[in-house]
Amino acid sequence: MKQLLELLGFLALVQGGTGLLHEFTDWRIGLVQRIGFLDGYEVYASVALIVLAFALFAAAESRRSG
Repeated sequence: MKQLLELLGFLALVQGGTGLLHEFTDWRIGLVQRIGFLDGYEVYASVALIVLAFALFAAAESRRSG
């Protein structure tokens, strides 16, 4: 379970980071800008993904390994 939470946290961190990178550099990477209902809210969604990633990392750290 701990490894799954870490993996999900890593994926959320990467997607949040690439979403912010897309917004500020206009590179065509990441999934956040491809989701239609988030039009205009991509920065907020990317920041929310980064916050979610840190919450998942904290949850994984609080779990016992095993």
